[in-house]
Amino acid sequence: MPVRAEAVMGTIVTIDVVRHAGTDAAAADAAIDRAFGWFHEIEERCTRFSASSELMQLNARPGELVPATPILFEAVRFALMVAEETDGAFDPTVGFRMAERGFNREHRTGEVMATGIAQDGDATYRDVELDADRRTIRLQRPLTLDLGAVAKGLAVDAAARELEPFRDFAIDAGGDLYLGGLNSQGEPWTVGIRHPRQDGEVIALLRISDQAVCTSGDYERQVGGEHHILDPRAGTSAQAVASATVVASGAMLADAFATAAFVLGPEQGIQFLDRMGVEGLIITPELDRYETRGFQYAA
Repeated sequence: MPVRAEAVMGTIVTIDVVRHAGTDAAAADAAIDRAFGWFHEIEERCTRFSASSELMQLNARPGELVPATPILFEAVRFALMVAEETDGAFDPTVGFRMAERGFNREHRTGEVMATGIAQDGDATYRDVELDADRRTIRLQRPLTLDLGAVAKGLAVDAAARELEPFRDFAIDAGGDLYLGGLNSQGEPWTVGIRHPRQDGEVIALLRISDQAVCTSGDYERQVGGEHHILDPRAGTSAQAVASATVVASGAMLADAFATAAFVLGPEQGIQFLDRMGVEGLIITPELDRYETRGFQYAA
């Protein structure tokens, strides 16, 4: 079967399993079905753009101790960890400020989403309380959690686990990638990093095997002249970076760390990536490049 694609999480997700001699086609197709199932399941639980999602039900209950499913709890736990590591440069409580700037429409229907609760504009990640033993979440102030920089990566990682028995596969969730094993030519997968200022061109090529690659760029999702990557500390779009690409063992790491590095800026962003043990490339609006110590371009 050729590459399969589905519209989910506001993008097009494609999955390609390399078919070798002896590959069980029916088993591969069933694994792909399960992989896509994770995208739909995680979107239903973690989206900010559906009033019925588990995340929005949590956002509607500030001050309450709310039991969470493993999916939502892990997404929030990881987002708070990244927030702590970046001292708030990455902060999942930016949902209200994003909605204020027009990033509040469901991608299929165009419906405007809101909690209907007056928001505390000073809320930060420190106002989210987790209890791992009880698996509960409490929002200590009225706020809107946004898991956009975490949920898609979480779905990619879950899908990759379904496909691991087939060794060689590629998942592309709107530019959030996981490349397992080798391509159909028996070589590492080639990944092109989009040029942040020239449409249709790439600014770098990578060779990737058994790793995730995610890029955050200022060219994505613009509303009213602002892009969607907010600096939570300033309350405005981060301006010092044009794109930040991260190569990591998993897509949730790569996705969140790319957003964090984008907000931190080129020098602090690279320092953060080095400290976290992942590789990355940051490109400024002037097209200057900043790279981690171990970052490698394709030969």
